[in-house]
Amino acid sequence: MIDIPKDKKIILFDDICNLCNDAVLKVIKYDKKNVFLFSSLQSKTGKEITDHLGIDISKIDSIILYEPGISYDIKSTAALKIMQQFKGIWNLTYILFLFPESFRNLIYDYIAKNRYKWFGKKESCMIPAPELKEKFLN
Repeated sequence: MIDIPKDKKIILFDDICNLCNDAVLKVIKYDKKNVFLFSSLQSKTGKEITDHLGIDISKIDSIILYEPGISYDIKSTAALKIMQQFKGIWNLTYILFLFPESFRNLIYDYIAKNRYKWFGKKESCMIPAPELKEKFLN
């Protein structure tokens, strides 16, 4: 397993999904405390992490938030926990935790199922700009 800093949270994402790539760029923009690192699910590093966690990515269609040595979350819970790091208006996302996870994940799964149709996909993986390279594990 690769060496991951213990004070970072890792976001594993679908690298060919336009919606996912846009979300990563938004997280980078709002991550003022430099909490997050990123790895695509399709990368060697992403595969090492999902194997370590025992997650079969062919059976889930989800973002994964991994806190090394602590826990991991998927789907709506992962997305909400990411947004909670940003403060300000993002604090309103706490309200969404009032809904049962199964309900939140129904909505998440519907968007995930249609994301390529609605937002498109890339032909190849995103290559981060040089100033962002240190935010990516692969």
